[in-house]
Amino acid sequence: MRVENLYTSVACNRCTECADWGSNGLIAFGACNAVAIMDPKFNKNSAKILHTLVEHTKRVNTVKWLDNDQLLSGADDGDAVLWRLDNSGATKRTVLKGHSSGVNAVDGVRRPDGSWLLATAAADNTLKLWIYKDNDVRCFQTIQLAGGFCFSLRLTLLPNDHALLAFSGDDETVSLWTEQISAGGSQAREQGQFECVHKLIGHEDWVRGLDFVYDGEDLLLASGSQDNFIRLWRIAPRSEEQMQENRVTLFQLCNSDKELKVEEKILQLGANAWYAVSLESVLYGHEGWIYGVQWHITEQQEIRLLSASLDKTLIVWAPTEQGVWLEQVRVGEVGGNSMGFFGGKFSSDGRSIMAHSYQGGFHIWNQNQDQPHLWTSSVIVSGHYGEVRDLAWEHDGAYLMTVSADQTTRLHAPWLQDSGDCTWHELARPQVHGYDMQALALLSRYKFASGAEEKIVRTFQAPANFIENFRHISRVENDEAGDALLDSLPKGASVPSLGLSNKAVYKVESDSGETAKAKNDYPDNYFVPITLETPPQEETLMQNTLWPELQKLYGHGYEIFALAATADGSLLASTCRASTAEHAQIILWNPTNWKQVQKLGGHQLTVTQLSFSPDAQYLVSVSRDRRWSLYERQESSAGYNLVATTDKTNGVHTRIIWACDWSHDGRHFVTSSRDGKVVAWKKGEQTGETSLNGWQAAGILELKNESITAVAFARDYLSGTTDTYVLACGTETGQIKIYQFAQGEWKLLCDLNKNQAHHLTVRRLQFRPGQQHLQLASCGEDHLVRIYTIKMT
Repeated sequence: MRVENLYTSVACNRCTECADWGSNGLIAFGACNAVAIMDPKFNKNSAKILHTLVEHTKRVNTVKWLDNDQLLSGADDGDAVLWRLDNSGATKRTVLKGHSSGVNAVDGVRRPDGSWLLATAAADNTLKLWIYKDNDVRCFQTIQLAGGFCFSLRLTLLPNDHALLAFSGDDETVSLWTEQISAGGSQAREQGQFECVHKLIGHEDWVRGLDFVYDGEDLLLASGSQDNFIRLWRIAPRSEEQMQENRVTLFQLCNSDKELKVEEKILQLGANAWYAVSLESVLYGHEGWIYGVQWHITEQQEIRLLSASLDKTLIVWAPTEQGVWLEQVRVGEVGGNSMGFFGGKFSSDGRSIMAHSYQGGFHIWNQNQDQPHLWTSSVIVSGHYGEVRDLAWEHDGAYLMTVSADQTTRLHAPWLQDSGDCTWHELARPQVHGYDMQALALLSRYKFASGAEEKIVRTFQAPANFIENFRHISRVENDEAGDALLDSLPKGASVPSLGLSNKAVYKVESDSGETAKAKNDYPDNYFVPITLETPPQEETLMQNTLWPELQKLYGHGYEIFALAATADGSLLASTCRASTAEHAQIILWNPTNWKQVQKLGGHQLTVTQLSFSPDAQYLVSVSRDRRWSLYERQESSAGYNLVATTDKTNGVHTRIIWACDWSHDGRHFVTSSRDGKVVAWKKGEQTGETSLNGWQAAGILELKNESITAVAFARDYLSGTTDTYVLACGTETGQIKIYQFAQGEWKLLCDLNKNQAHHLTVRRLQFRPGQQHLQLASCGEDHLVRIYTIKMT
């Protein structure tokens, strides 16, 4: 069996300096506890996440490329990890242990002797300096910040091979440190200790971004601050003659030409190496906190500076011939639903710029070669920034829908291009909610129900604008469901201020009085129809891809926990959190009139998952009370009756049952639990009066020291057989195991580790229907949504 990753979706962690664009063309970013590697030009004009690197055990806060195949990351687990990648995606890792709290800033430079000087700063109020050589790493100095906090740091090498360290603290200053100079003026290389030589003062708030660049022999340092200003500091070498003439000049007038001179501070940075530090310029153009700055030198050796801000813009600055720094390019200004950017980076050639936003989304702009001042958006991968709790395939496998604790519902679909290339992207964000999302059920291709941490089940239907764009991008043919609805559907949906319900928008003409009034009242939230040639950008997803809400379903006493629907969408089942039998009841709904059909009892605690058999003859439910219950449709009525359940004598499971699913032929259903057992059940001969009513365990798989949190049957028999099933199991540790099940026997076919699968709990698995090859979708608490293509070898 060969497993290939078809699609990975995840957002960037919401931290400054959490994404970096390497000279190899790849973007590395923190994705929950992992480092994700993305190729923004995987198919020339689309992006794909290639790898996820797992070593950290808590949130990754910062990522920095050191060269083409090495990167450094820091996380809340107190560790920094030096990664070395090869072309196949395999990695070697070296863990830098020493901090007692989360690492939030990292950097490194290579010395002429081939060793690496690394710096890490953490919330334990320390900054550590490391030497890495010949696969060995050691910490040679710990700088105590006396209760202070380091926000950003940068390392660079001076021409005399001395290292210069700049870091910003919570005292609104930028500190410059360099290697010690002995009394005789020579470098004490054997100690390698750093000492503070100067503090740059001027900002009126925390400095969140730093970067060095060489301008000829001079060194420029850019500092971006929460005071909305960028300061440029020039560190220029001085000769002995210049030193004797004037060590410090304080805004004094020269006698000859009355020229106004800027204050210079003279520093010794190495043996007989003197430098003058002065303020070069102050840049003001942002109206929000500046969270990132980066230099770039063009092919023409021109210097440019990129700045990213919470005001939702990126600015490229460049000096004029007179040395005045001016704004050259400004991009961004995305919709009113975002909080701006946490960081920005140039590509290695400087023709593209990337930013990651408060919602974890990426934005990339590419420079037009014929019109250099024109920058256009690029197709990018988006994803959830909270744990993903449920997913569901459209009944024909046309798209995948997911819900998350980040309070969004997202729709992922393939983009089929004229060239024949196919990549997956987020095509719509049907629901942006005010509560953490919990459960999902698809009723038809263009209708779904969702449950959140509220007592209401909400149902939605696709608008006409989405159907048109979906058909075009995914090349959908023979869409009878869409044809029947298209003329009667609203164009889109909008969310009124302070509202939770998506309101349908039928009219979009600006000369309509009502429409104009709505646009004026809610300029940031009002729907604007769009015609998409490519998958939408983050700002479009947030504002123009909502689905109108159809109905709210009331009846549960606590927060919704699980949803399921029949294959034809004729029945919807829902459950809520419960600690009594009354609240643990399953409610059945009729989607044609949205009325309650029936309440099903059978559990004492929260029902954790529901599953209808393919022919809707049975409904199985599993619960925290360690029991499963089976309900059968009655011929005489539309209702279901409880026909089988487990008790303490026959339940097999001894802990919470997390998941269940039906085989495609309806002959088996499977349950999995915290005790590490996966049990396939089938109807057998009635042997005495028991609560199982003839149902019996057809095969028991037990995984020691595991909690099986998700389980799914493939949509067909194993190729070439008529009674051999394929089953996927997801664990609490993030692994996915694929088994063959036949005649009561289990055989492990494939085991996906944390790098291939998930590094936190797998919440849901489901095989894609209607495909020649097996395709499996998974989601987990690590914010990841993945689709795998599974080929039997």
